[in-house]
Amino acid sequence: MAIIVNLDVMMAKRKISSGELAEKVGITAANLSILKTGKAKAVRFSTLDKICEVLECQPGDILEHV
Repeated sequence: MAIIVNLDVMMAKRKISSGELAEKVGITAANLSILKTGKAKAVRFSTLDKICEVLECQPGDILEHV
């Protein structure tokens, strides 16, 4: 797939753990892991919105098309 997920990079920049992000976003740690590894087939806009809100970033900071 040509979509790269840079969620780990943004999490490291913001110094937030997977567990903390999952809790603040309102998703399970397992679902966050699926997103982080790029194995997700889709992501809800509401989830992406909440991730960006928590990490104070733009969707383009997390998702990259190559």
